[in-house]
This record gives sequence, structure tokens and C-alpha cells, in this order.
Amino acid sequence: MAMLVAMRASAAAATAEMGVGHRGIRRLFSTLGSSSFPADQSTKPPPAEPSTNLFVSGLNKRTTSEGLKEAFGKFGEVVYGRVVTDRVSGFSKGFGFIQYATLEESAAGIQGMDGKFLDG
Repeated sequence: MAMLVAMRASAAAATAEMGVGHRGIRRLFSTLGSSSFPADQSTKPPPAEPSTNLFVSGLNKRTTSEGLKEAFGKFGEVVYGRVVTDRVSGFSKGFGFIQYATLEESAAGIQGMDGKFLDG
């Protein structure tokens, strides 16, 4: 009990030195402020800048890098393609990366493969 009182006293002294009152500390450490959440939940984030690098998710665990390159190669020149695999099993972790030569090919790949199934 004496230690708790001493801790409270030292905390009060520290806040007095900083010039922050009891309510100021709560406000300082509060994570739920009015600016934390947007008022309108229907607002969408701004669209991303165009890039030749694509992140591909939702892949089957049997999808290979060669299969991914082949599927996206229908829409342009694929410079780089890789499926991220598990070290132990060697199966896909469900995502990968594709890099096209140009932005136009990248946009065509996005349009062509968006929502499509690959390897089931």
C-alpha cells in the first residue's frame, strides 16, 4: 500500500513538472479520439499510383512461379514473376509478385486477371 501511494505521488509530481493535469494525461494517452475514425465510412482511399510491379493474392497452394508468369504473360512481357513459398512444404503461401515491362502491359494484366481463377 505504501509503495502504491509513493508511485501515485511520484506520478503526480511528474505530471506537475510537465504542466499536464490529470485529464491531460488521459487525453494524451487516449487512442480513441474523434479524429481517429472518419465521420463517413463510405469514403474510399485515393487510387494507387500506376506501377509495373503487381502484388497477386489469393493463389492456390499448388500455383508455381512458372504458372503465374504464364498466366500473366498473356497480357504483356513479364520481366519477373515469383510465387512466395513455404520453406518446409514448398507450397505457395497464397501470394506472389509480377513485374511487367511497361505500365500499359501492367494495366492490361490487372484488367485481364482481376477476379479470375488460376489453378483452381
